[in-house]
Amino acid sequence: MSRLGPGFLITAAFIGPGTVTTATLAGAQYGYSLTWIVTFSVIATIILQEMSARLGLVTQQGLAEAIKASIHFAPLRYIALLLVVCAIGFGNTAYQAGNLTGAAIGLQNLSDGSLVQWTLIISVFSALLLATGTFSIIRNVLTILVVLMSAVFITTLWYAEPDFGEILTSLFTPSVPSGSLLTAIALIGTTIVPYNLFLHASVAKHSLNARSKEGQTQYVYNKDMARIRIDSSVAIAIGGLITLAIVCTSAAAFFTHGIAPNTQNLALQLEPLLGEQAKLFFAIGLLSAGITSAVTAPLAAAYTICAVFGWSSSPKGFAFRLTWFFVLAIGTGVCFIGITPLSAILFAQASNGLLLPFIAIFLLWVMNKQDILGDYTNGPISNTLGGIIVVFVSSLGIYKLVSLFWG
Repeated sequence: MSRLGPGFLITAAFIGPGTVTTATLAGAQYGYSLTWIVTFSVIATIILQEMSARLGLVTQQGLAEAIKASIHFAPLRYIALLLVVCAIGFGNTAYQAGNLTGAAIGLQNLSDGSLVQWTLIISVFSALLLATGTFSIIRNVLTILVVLMSAVFITTLWYAEPDFGEILTSLFTPSVPSGSLLTAIALIGTTIVPYNLFLHASVAKHSLNARSKEGQTQYVYNKDMARIRIDSSVAIAIGGLITLAIVCTSAAAFFTHGIAPNTQNLALQLEPLLGEQAKLFFAIGLLSAGITSAVTAPLAAAYTICAVFGWSSSPKGFAFRLTWFFVLAIGTGVCFIGITPLSAILFAQASNGLLLPFIAIFLLWVMNKQDILGDYTNGPISNTLGGIIVVFVSSLGIYKLVSLFWG
């Protein structure tokens, strides 16, 4: 895993139980009609994550530190940082509930036991990993399992015999079927994950091949910039292909035959390839994805919030540990209030989609600060594409919120 670029870490982070569940529900309920949202999400993720990686590479700062440095008017800076804390803290809490629920569903399908019991066990296990700081080997093993599950989805796509003509048409023909808006927002939220924008900058700042006491030469900058752009584009495109495969296999297995998905039959889409072993394999993959994400989300929140308040970002620091503990504990508590498992996961992804515009606006703001990025600020194309993404996602979110209160 360490030999892969930061882009593959980002892909591993967003391919969790939320992606599997949200993409499955999208295909099962609306067929291939929302595949264009996957196309948009992948392109948007590549654009935004490139900005985040470029920020970390050039400034050697994370996104939170850059926001602090770029807003000089104190009241505005405090408001901006408060929004960041709310977006990442609350957003990751919702996301964490989905991670834990997804992993618990995997365990429940492997053995006896209630969903609440397995959620608590997974929470304790995740806390132990975070507390010891020795989770890297386990994380890599789990990531391999997630990648294996992803490969099976892509292979199964061919065995499921979906309508490839309809898929191709839907990929480039925007449509939002009645009642699908929340699912569309969730598909965006499960791909363009707000905390990944913070995580990517933090990882990319350690990715330089060479370093001098006086600073980086333009040659080194450009060489690493090209490498990170290729790495991110390829890795995120692979993640998008995985999401697309899940949507399409689900559409072929559920939507085409009029079957409603639930926690017990999600593996039905793998049966064309795996037969009777589909349920076992799906459960292991979902468990692996859930635990991996259950560690990543509190970790990213801790890095971000500690940077905002100027606290030590050492994994053994008290503030750092307290932050991830609260995210993990509250996420666990959300799982115990009686929300249906699939609804909890879908809500987590939709929350990400609604919070995304705020984080994207901050990112665009920072990427245009010449005193921070110098010659590496956004150009007209990057700003235009970034602006289109913000307007589109904001419009979906505002429309959904308006429809909730006045629909």
